[in-house]
Amino acid sequence: MIRIYNTLTKEKEEFRPIEPGKVRMYVCGMTVYDYCHLGHGRVLVAFDVITRYLRHRGFDVHYVRNITDIDDKILIRADENGEVFTELTGRMIQAMHEDEARLGVLSPSEEPRATAYIDDIVAMIQRLISTGHAYPADNGDVYFAVESFPEYGKLSRKKLEDLVAGARVDVQEAKRSPADFALWKGAKSGEVSWPSPWGDGRPGWHIECSAMSTKCLGDTFDIHGGGPDLLFPHHENEIAQSECATGHKFVHTWMHAGAIRVNKEKMSKSLGNFFTIREILEKYPAEVVRYFLVSSHYRSQVDYSEESLEEATRTLTKLYHALRGLVPAKPGDVGETEHDRRFTEVMDDDFNTAGAISVLHAVAGEINQHRRDGDEEAARNSAAVLVRLGVVLGLLQQDPEAFFQSGSDDDLTAEDIEAMIQARADARKAKDFAEADRIRDELMAKGVILDDSREGTSWRRA
Repeated sequence: MIRIYNTLTKEKEEFRPIEPGKVRMYVCGMTVYDYCHLGHGRVLVAFDVITRYLRHRGFDVHYVRNITDIDDKILIRADENGEVFTELTGRMIQAMHEDEARLGVLSPSEEPRATAYIDDIVAMIQRLISTGHAYPADNGDVYFAVESFPEYGKLSRKKLEDLVAGARVDVQEAKRSPADFALWKGAKSGEVSWPSPWGDGRPGWHIECSAMSTKCLGDTFDIHGGGPDLLFPHHENEIAQSECATGHKFVHTWMHAGAIRVNKEKMSKSLGNFFTIREILEKYPAEVVRYFLVSSHYRSQVDYSEESLEEATRTLTKLYHALRGLVPAKPGDVGETEHDRRFTEVMDDDFNTAGAISVLHAVAGEINQHRRDGDEEAARNSAAVLVRLGVVLGLLQQDPEAFFQSGSDDDLTAEDIEAMIQARADARKAKDFAEADRIRDELMAKGVILDDSREGTSWRRA
């Protein structure tokens, strides 16, 4: 039985999909005006693991993750760059796909873009106007009337009267209430726009996700996810406009990933304290970064630091050391083990990846014990378990030698290292141990560590 923490109810609940055996899930994706930072990576990896695990448990998962490709930030950045906004978004979408591929994030089932759903957005706004939940203003905008939805605030636990009381005094006169939000923004002269019954303009941010999610998944679906900063107002507004437009419950389970923090502040572009995924991948292997993100529970806040990534490097290295030099048994030759059962137990409990990582290390310890005992067959069987559980987390799918020997030092290639190892072996054979030690020290100074064993010498980059 899978239990998921539902942000709407603030409780863990037994997960019962609307249609048995099938899961319909929507996650708010990127607004593509800049490169993805590690906070985005946290969301991408978290819901990738959730998707992988649900499929591992036998569910047919239809995973939709949108792209916001029209927004104030996009238009401002394109104007600053002196380029057409579609050139900016096209470049950033390609960069996003490159980043997620390097982090081992699987492609979603669908990846709708807001600009391709303008007709659906306009149709949803028309329904809201016709049912009295929205109104066109004199300035060309269309607003959602928050007071027309008595349940407003049920996700964030915010009270409408507090929101109205705390609103700025100089609220736009076009709004009937300070809490009302834009569904359609009338275009100013020269702005990017689309035609509508209320004049040329473009959609507000919130309505885009409601139109895309219901178009792709239906009026009601199983899971809606996103980053922690989207809970209010974005997801709150999605609920209001979607349920008023369709007359049905919008989503059964709401999930929110925790924030990445730097110096105890949330990593974000607005605060200027962010590190892009590609900046971090210049210093650390992609699987190390993924391991760092997966090793904490998806709802927890994670503190980013060089030390935390160094620790991720060390602990992931231990798992690959267990697999090094082994050919895992064929998956079909190894039945369910106690490790499989424990892995399922912790992951069924709200996708507890921290607990799952502990299981992987327990399996690695078992492999090492089998090798010390000289039981190669048992070691190969346990290695098969480690690899098949690792794939659920998107880990341990590289050849161990490729992991250990990956690096960015173009001045010292794998061929150079192998040649130096051979020279060292020759020196040891000639009993020139001083030369052998010199070669080892030179390699170590260049970030290459040698591991001697009865089978020979292997190497890895530090």
